[in-house]
Amino acid sequence: MAGLYFEDFSVGQEFRHPLTRTVTEMDNTMFSLLTLNPQPLHIDANFAEKTEFGQRIFNSLYTLGIMIGMTVYDTTMGTTVANLGMTDVTFPKPVFHGDTLRATTKVLSVRESKSRPKAGIVEFEHHALNQNDEIVGKCRRMAMMHKRPV
Repeated sequence: MAGLYFEDFSVGQEFRHPLTRTVTEMDNTMFSLLTLNPQPLHIDANFAEKTEFGQRIFNSLYTLGIMIGMTVYDTTMGTTVANLGMTDVTFPKPVFHGDTLRATTKVLSVRESKSRPKAGIVEFEHHALNQNDEIVGKCRRMAMMHKRPV
């Protein structure tokens, strides 16, 4: 697998993920409707153009999903036991249709699992940035990672 094992992570380690994604109107509308989110800021152009944004904004939960998804190939592909939680999720700037997103990751902490001898816990800090290098999403994620097989 492409992912890293628990032993491969160290505090302060940083990743600049190569995957990028230009988000579209279809992405936003489909995700919002599939998740039963009728917020007009996401799906109603007439409503949204009268707001401070002047246009529809991208669904923040989809931004979160894309941000974490972009990190998988370089960090956790096939080596994660499970995500344990996400905290400190913020969206400092809006995402608009046509924005191109990229992600970075920093390892904040690593520790042995108390309940699973073949796993450890890694705390990541993820950032999503747009094409102007503005941070549009941030979160901390705790992941239980497999240790390298012996």
